[in-house]
Amino acid sequence: MTTVSAPVAAPPAAGRPAGAPLAPRGGRRRRLLLRLLSLVVLYALWELAARVTRNPTFIPPPGAVWHQLVQTSTTHDGIRGYSGHLLIEHLGVSLRRILVGSAIGVGAGLVVGVVLGTVGWIRVVAEPVVTFVRALPPLAYFSLFIIWFGIDETPKLWLLSIAAMPPVAVATASAVHSAPAGLVEAARALGAGRWAVIRDVVLPSSLPEIFTGVRLAVGVAYSSVVAAETINGVPGIGGMVRDAQRYSQTDVVVLGLFAIGLSGLLIDALLRVAENRLIPWRGRA
Repeated sequence: MTTVSAPVAAPPAAGRPAGAPLAPRGGRRRRLLLRLLSLVVLYALWELAARVTRNPTFIPPPGAVWHQLVQTSTTHDGIRGYSGHLLIEHLGVSLRRILVGSAIGVGAGLVVGVVLGTVGWIRVVAEPVVTFVRALPPLAYFSLFIIWFGIDETPKLWLLSIAAMPPVAVATASAVHSAPAGLVEAARALGAGRWAVIRDVVLPSSLPEIFTGVRLAVGVAYSSVVAAETINGVPGIGGMVRDAQRYSQTDVVVLGLFAIGLSGLLIDALLRVAENRLIPWRGRA
């Protein structure tokens, strides 16, 4: 009798775990080329729109924005940068405000979110308040902070903190409330107390969703920096934009928007790296 042996599966390629999908060759290079191509197309459209309108106050050409980048980053004709501060100094002051405000908002959001997710009656009472604050535009309560705290740094930090708190609170409350019941019951069966369960089981399982809330909070705080710096905001990139808007310096406004957007992309990239390091199990079964 002739026996037919079963086909033997080929061993996985070296350096690649079994079952892992093969990465398409040239995938990264293709994505990089597509991104570069999109930037070239956007630049060409910008240049074309500036030449068609022929109104630098409406659409400044890329060359004018580049000129302002050089002017605001150096000392020229006895003038240092813009309003006496270099562009990097304006950006640094705004980033410091965003860092402090986001840290306060994230910390408060974590505490509020854990309480809302674990205490039912507090969630019923306080959840509409958090939703109400999240729906308010920053300028709606910034004027109140100015009345209370004056025009120095305090109202700006309050504004950024309040703006950053609701996304973290909502994400944390949702994640904590939907924590795996099996893991919670197993921890309780082993004798863990309420706060031990929250610390060792609920929060680790909620980290992916909490980190999403943190990224949203930093984005909201960054988008609110212009509002925070409408009053006495120089130095500050938002204050620079507002001051340039008053004098119809569109090229400076566009430069400030680029500085805000590019630094925002860098901050989000750093948060993504931190997320991948702190939550390596995200997206895995």
